[in-house]
Amino acid sequence: MSYNPFSLEGKTILVTGASSGIGRATAIECAKLGANVIITGRNENRLQNTFGQLEPIGSHMQILGDLTIADDMGNIISALPKLDGLVNNAGVSFTKPIGFIKKEDLQHVYETNLYAPILLTNNLLKAKKLAKNGSVVFVSSAASFGCSNANSIYGTAKASLASFMHYCNKEITPIKRIRFNAIHPGMVQTELVENLTFTAEELEKDMKRYPMGRYGTPQDIAFSIIYLLSDASSWVTGTSLIIDGGVLNRV
Repeated sequence: MSYNPFSLEGKTILVTGASSGIGRATAIECAKLGANVIITGRNENRLQNTFGQLEPIGSHMQILGDLTIADDMGNIISALPKLDGLVNNAGVSFTKPIGFIKKEDLQHVYETNLYAPILLTNNLLKAKKLAKNGSVVFVSSAASFGCSNANSIYGTAKASLASFMHYCNKEITPIKRIRFNAIHPGMVQTELVENLTFTAEELEKDMKRYPMGRYGTPQDIAFSIIYLLSDASSWVTGTSLIIDGGVLNRV
């Protein structure tokens, strides 16, 4: 008889931003651990690519949509069954020095990285789509601690997301027994990193700041998310988990 406290057998889990990177890895690994996985994303081809990697075939669902569009969010929520887990992962990267920030930059990043996960969580609660004793994981960032230059818009959006998590824990958890936690990844080798304006030499230099000597992988982050979704973390709520290869070196 096998024993696995990290099993997700029988749990239904929604992963947003599952078209690539952390979201894709999380969806794939959740499926391997027995979850019925529902994925969303706004790129149809990439979402289908993720969906094709979910095993076993036939027990999962994909819903195309853009969470920054109210009608799309409404359609996604209407199509959902009761959820045992929610991974608020969808996000966009953005770098610009403080002196060059414009209002439209704030709107672009905050709509996806902050407003959408807050409103999705809010609407799922109102629709009673989050099951009692469920788990919600917000994918924040080590950037929320101000650990790199030209990253203030992204970092402040992610810091606000983690703050929202704490308020959910205070207001919702005592009533619904739903757990709310946030993870703060350091730099992870995903498409978002590849789309940044840094050169290969700059990225290599930055990587040397990490005591582990490398950036994280999407699987590194996915396994931490799975811990927070599983019954192994049934007494963990209101927590910010830093997964950064030691770069912040916080005491």
